[in-house]
Amino acid sequence: MNYNQTVDYLYSRLPMFTRVGASAFKKDLDNTIALCNTMGNPQNKYKTIHVGGTNGKGSTSHMLAAILQQAGYKTGLYTSPHLKDFRERIRVNGKMVSKGFIINFVKAQKKLINKTEPSFFEVTVSMAFSYFEQEQVDVAVIEVGLGGRLDSTNIIHPDLAVITNISLDHTNMLGNTLAEIAYEKAGIIKPNTPIVIGESHPETNHVFIKKAKEQKADLVFAEKKLNVENYTKKSGYIELDINQKGKALFKRLQLDLTGTYQLKNIITVIEAVQRLKEIGYHITDEAIYGALKNVKKLTGLQGRWQTLSKNPLVICDTGHNKAGITEVIRNIKQTPHKQLHLVIGMVKDKDISAVLALLPKNAIYYFCEPQLERALSAKELAQQAATYQLNGNVFTSVKLALEAAKNNANKDDLIFVGGSTFVVAEII
Repeated sequence: MNYNQTVDYLYSRLPMFTRVGASAFKKDLDNTIALCNTMGNPQNKYKTIHVGGTNGKGSTSHMLAAILQQAGYKTGLYTSPHLKDFRERIRVNGKMVSKGFIINFVKAQKKLINKTEPSFFEVTVSMAFSYFEQEQVDVAVIEVGLGGRLDSTNIIHPDLAVITNISLDHTNMLGNTLAEIAYEKAGIIKPNTPIVIGESHPETNHVFIKKAKEQKADLVFAEKKLNVENYTKKSGYIELDINQKGKALFKRLQLDLTGTYQLKNIITVIEAVQRLKEIGYHITDEAIYGALKNVKKLTGLQGRWQTLSKNPLVICDTGHNKAGITEVIRNIKQTPHKQLHLVIGMVKDKDISAVLALLPKNAIYYFCEPQLERALSAKELAQQAATYQLNGNVFTSVKLALEAAKNNANKDDLIFVGGSTFVVAEII
């Protein structure tokens, strides 16, 4: 098989969460263990950092990878889902995995794949672990796919675990309360391994503290140790100070990820770096400054409060649950504009009502649907939105919806595109 045939095989042959939802989620680690056993357990051949959480884990993973890369470490990065190219999931020093490696990996593992019938995610995780071994990385930042305890990535023994935050998402699989979801996320806490929790919450703190005690893991809550001061938004980046116990730890730190929610993520990242330095990683302040100013360039990160064009201003963001959309609305309010045009699509298994309740009634809506089985039809989304006094037209594709918004918008208007990672993927 050539590269396109190989990727088509993975998409069509294997259960894929992004396509079919919960039915693709395997509630054990058996297949990942079996795949990695046949390869000599490559995930144990290099250092790893494990990053989970409900929101922000992708941005946090990319920031950590950028810092490690800037500090001189050959750095692997595994994230999901991809936006445009399957190879985005697996990178070394920002460069995507080669097509040749993917072809050879699937060819070598095809017999076992056909026998064990793993999920798409289980295969891609083991593929990433194998690639990082081949490339002889010093360290790999591994983003959790879904949950933590039963996630395919959870066969690693990391130097550090990070959990960004907990909010309601994937409740049909992870639980209906914050505490239940925290229990699943806490599954990445390993024996005698430091753990950084980004945000504290009265409903979840006890879950993490209990798990950390059981594992004899040193736990810190980042927001209780560090805080952001003197935040300003400038063209192309945000500038801020990070304080520790009232004293400046970093002054005039610049970050090229400009969504205000990154103010939470950067606290988590800096605290994680502090922990890494304590256990022997050599990371200078210069590396931190240089990396954070160039995260997108160093890692290829897209879709986080990303400006697509100007006149009119078009911005997209992958936020897709209640907490994520809350941050999106905050950023929209801070962005000067006359009329808001909102191109929105969603998938069926999200808490749609919670999201719709947050959206502004004075926007002009363009309801659409991404091209995947899990997509909620644009017509149904428009009908549900109407009950929240959100009105607009229905479009059969994201592309058509965005074209209509551009045609209707004046140069001083704002067009926002989002509601689902897959909506963003189709217009980047």
